Amino acid sequence: MIELKHINKIYGHFKALDDINLSIEDGDIFGIIGQSGAGKSTLIRCINMLEPPTTGEVLVNGKDMTTLSQRELREERKKIGMIFQHFNLLSGRTVYENVAFPLELCHISKEEKDKRIMDILELVGLTPYRDKYPAQLSGGQKQRVGIARAIVSNPSVLLSDEATSALDPETVKSILQLLKDINKKLGITIIMITHQMEVIKEIARHVAVIEGGKIIEQGTVVDLFTNPQTETLQNFVGSVMSSEYPEQLSHMNLQKEKKNPDDLTVMALSFRGDVTNEPIIASLIKKFNVDVSILYGSIDYIQNVCFGKLIITISGNDGNISEALSHLQTLPIKSEVIGYVSNDD
Repeated sequence: MIELKHINKIYGHFKALDDINLSIEDGDIFGIIGQSGAGKSTLIRCINMLEPPTTGEVLVNGKDMTTLSQRELREERKKIGMIFQHFNLLSGRTVYENVAFPLELCHISKEEKDKRIMDILELVGLTPYRDKYPAQLSGGQKQRVGIARAIVSNPSVLLSDEATSALDPETVKSILQLLKDINKKLGITIIMITHQMEVIKEIARHVAVIEGGKIIEQGTVVDLFTNPQTETLQNFVGSVMSSEYPEQLSHMNLQKEKKNPDDLTVMALSFRGDVTNEPIIASLIKKFNVDVSILYGSIDYIQNVCFGKLIITISGNDGNISEALSHLQTLPIKSEVIGYVSNDD
């Protein structure tokens, strides 16, 4: 487990990190998302002490990294791999030699070293490129070398510092799939910082949102995607899926209050998981004798969890409508009356 307790990082009069508290379980894929300057890179570099915090504790596998001697810190850093946005490969070394670099100070036999490197090259799909130089590789292949180099010493933790932001979308998908495979096969805890919400949506299980050096939201990816609380996260979520009401609603002259008995009640329903297969609309019509029309609907997926949104109108007897609305409140969905509209519109 990785625990950050009351982490503060101060540069002169500037507070880059402000009372950061995070717990990351072994084997998790944990995303940290924020805009440029939010404190993401500083935070991730506190974990391996490339940026020692001004105050606070950094516990990795039970050891407080802030209390270790330089010798002890060097040993613990061997258990923490890191990959970077711009690859940081040695141009004068081949793929094999770049991957071998972390093992040069390890006291292992040549045979064991060679086997370990070749196993990792096979895992990342670079066996045919072992004798190539970085200049001969594509961006995605370079990042695979960076990943291989980071995990060849069998770390328990892998830190990813904007590792996909310099890659094209198709290559990003292949790198994220590789990281998921590494997490599954090797059990490595992966911590990713990024400003790309599509990366979080694709790979992370838990996420923390950082803004102005503070964690403003954290939780499971599914929870935060389907119910973002802050404007910052709402904007991030909106970058990969629409959180806005469809444009046609702007032409409906929505009113905040019901003015006439025949006015239609307009509602937004948000749901996820197995409930997406439930006949909610049919049930409302049958049980409460109301008329329901669907104005808008969408279904999306976060990894293997589906979620959806419906915009509906409900009309009928006021008592029946009231009972239908009360019933919706008992269901495992989020329901909200967003306005009323004249039945003549």
